[in-house]
Amino acid sequence: MNIELRHLRYFIAVAEELHFGKAAERLNISQPPLSQQIQALENEIGARLLERTNRSVSLTPAGQMFLKESYQIMAQVNAAATRAARMEKGELGEISIGFTSTTPFMHLVTLSLRQFRENYPEVGIHMHQMNTKQQISPLLTGRIDLGIMRNTTLPDNLHHQLLFREPFILAVYEGHPLLAYKETGVNIQDIGQYPFVFFERDVGTALYDEIIQLLSLSGITPTIAQEAGEAMTILGLVAAGLGISIVTKSFTRMKVDGVHYLHFANSQAFSEVWLVSHNKRAIPAAANRLTQLLLKNILDHQKS
Repeated sequence: MNIELRHLRYFIAVAEELHFGKAAERLNISQPPLSQQIQALENEIGARLLERTNRSVSLTPAGQMFLKESYQIMAQVNAAATRAARMEKGELGEISIGFTSTTPFMHLVTLSLRQFRENYPEVGIHMHQMNTKQQISPLLTGRIDLGIMRNTTLPDNLHHQLLFREPFILAVYEGHPLLAYKETGVNIQDIGQYPFVFFERDVGTALYDEIIQLLSLSGITPTIAQEAGEAMTILGLVAAGLGISIVTKSFTRMKVDGVHYLHFANSQAFSEVWLVSHNKRAIPAAANRLTQLLLKNILDHQKS
């Protein structure tokens, strides 16, 4: 059966006007072609939809039923077109995002996600916690659209944008001798004698490597007393006096009793946070819109 949308539009116009001349004028076509199209529609369906006399046009029972169904079909088509246009604009759809365990403590990232959720409630956001290196394969295969990660070596098909640089911070427990430098800042060279609490190597891969490199550049081989997989666990172990830890500034949003944060004196040490995507595979428009919001918030913050 070969019924086109224009046949439905023609039929609806005639059914509503019950006059071929008025319907033709409304459709901006001449009357004879309209009559021919309606007759072709009836022939295609195999049912008479309209009763015609020299003075009037009326719907047959089959025509009344077909009019009701035609309204529903046109409404579905219009709704589909509207949804497609909104998806193209990034106003609805799905986004899959990979993120490291420290991402939830990055204010500008969480602010952007909250704003996006409020502005575009019909976009489904699916968050997947993975360390930096674990995000690479899902980005390549398309399982995730965006990755929020630390700086690392990326394959050629992945593209990164720098979101911001986070200074490294020292976390120490209550009564620790290094608290004497709370105002002036701690020299990295002065922390090597103390035991450390570290991320587990297979959890915070990029951050682990960066901190080891930072200490190595200062001639320090750390004594790792404890390792933990979660940020809150690390700080809890610091609070318990099991060691000190080098973390990034986003950690300071976590207020843990017995933990103090010290900045490093005369140090430009920082960790880069990247937004990564595939440079050859198109990502959803909603992901592009989220990216634009995130970059705008970061730019506004840098200007303030």
